[in-house]
Amino acid sequence: MRFQESKYFNLLEHSKIEFSFGDLYFFENFILSELHEGIHFDWDKILEVIGATLDYYSGEFEIAYISNRVNSYSTDPQLWQRFHQEFNFISAIATVTYNDFGYINASIEKQFAKISLKRCDHLEEALTWVKHLREFSQN
Repeated sequence: MRFQESKYFNLLEHSKIEFSFGDLYFFENFILSELHEGIHFDWDKILEVIGATLDYYSGEFEIAYISNRVNSYSTDPQLWQRFHQEFNFISAIATVTYNDFGYINASIEKQFAKISLKRCDHLEEALTWVKHLREFSQN
């Protein structure tokens, strides 16, 4: 389910940025991405997202990342290693998959991630998980 079609679209305060390769939604503690069908999410596209992220969040920040894979696309799972060598603002990742192939891809990416990566079956599961992360709890 796309974020815009979910009940959370009107419940959670967010800003949307449209890129040529997909849409990103920015929230207080996380980013949600929905990339277009068939694209290859490469380092240049990641740098575009990083630029928008650095513009949106000011100063020092820590966020989670939700990849809502409503479409099929490709990426190099080793890019997570490069990302974590150069940037350190993502503390956790939730990947929402809608089929077995997506789950297998997320499992491969989990092997390369240096941080917690949760595979989710639906958007609500990912949003609930991010909301309850220790890093963002409102104690």
